[in-house]
Amino acid sequence: MSDQLFLFEPPEDDRARERRLALEALDARRAHAATIAETLPPGIHFGTSSWTFPGWAGLVYPPGLTGAALSREGLRHYARHPLLTTVGIDRSYYAPIPIDDLRQYASQLPHGFRCCLKAPASVTSRLAPTFGAARGAAAALNPSFLSTERLITDLLEPLAVAFLPHTGPIVLEFPPGARGESQPPAAFLDALDRFLETLPREFQYAVEIRDKALLTPAYRAVLARHGVAHTYNYWSKMPMPLAQAAVVPPEEPPFSIVRLLLRPGTWYEDQRDRFTPFNRLVEPDEPMRDEVVQLTARALAKGRKVYVLVNNKAEGSSPLTVEALAARLAGAFAPGS
Repeated sequence: MSDQLFLFEPPEDDRARERRLALEALDARRAHAATIAETLPPGIHFGTSSWTFPGWAGLVYPPGLTGAALSREGLRHYARHPLLTTVGIDRSYYAPIPIDDLRQYASQLPHGFRCCLKAPASVTSRLAPTFGAARGAAAALNPSFLSTERLITDLLEPLAVAFLPHTGPIVLEFPPGARGESQPPAAFLDALDRFLETLPREFQYAVEIRDKALLTPAYRAVLARHGVAHTYNYWSKMPMPLAQAAVVPPEEPPFSIVRLLLRPGTWYEDQRDRFTPFNRLVEPDEPMRDEVVQLTARALAKGRKVYVLVNNKAEGSSPLTVEALAARLAGAFAPGS
């Protein structure tokens, strides 16, 4: 009797079966994504804002990986997804990234994979950053605002040492000031003009504004003078991307970057709570998708490289939004379309 038992495989327990099915589903999703990727026009790079989300198991990651594990090794899995060919590294906005961490990231990425990194708030915030402070807490003026030296020390030098082959555009995000604390647009643009003039030319830069009063022909002229891109953002208090493109056409800059963050009129905490764990599309925005495809197609038609970064708080799940956008863009470039 006991000899007969060895003729059969041991029974698969529920956990093993669940893992096997999840891996099969992940393989199928990657295969589907690969068919879309094969039909995309050259020059387009889709990615997400950060990557440390266990809820993406079955979409991007195998099951069982914690947030801590994804922080350490997640890029290796992320880069295997055929449609995810860039990623936003946002932690550089809050504090300098240690060189050892940059080397760890680089070791997980394939040749030619370039990341979009946010410049530190210590340089782009007019008020001294107070991360973690109570809402409404008073903040002093930031002595390092628009400091090229601080940008070089905190970000550019570490990138040059440990991450240069994987460095894409540096996003200079300028947060909106509270009422009564913002610079007049003309004063801000004068200061921005002087700042951009001093930036090292070894890197590419894109400016992201969060105050629609700054979106003017004068702003467009400042960017053009320095060969700097505008970031077409989809964010709480900004016009939609095509309205921004009416002021700064995507055909003009040397490359384009689109950041899909929050549906206008919504806020980070609300969308985070509604959309967690970010494994499904909760609130698809078809007009936004159409605008992104139109804007992207215009830039690609002029031979520009385009980076599209998606936050989970845009529709509920960054990888699924990327998949939908990529399929729509591929369709727009299909023969006969």
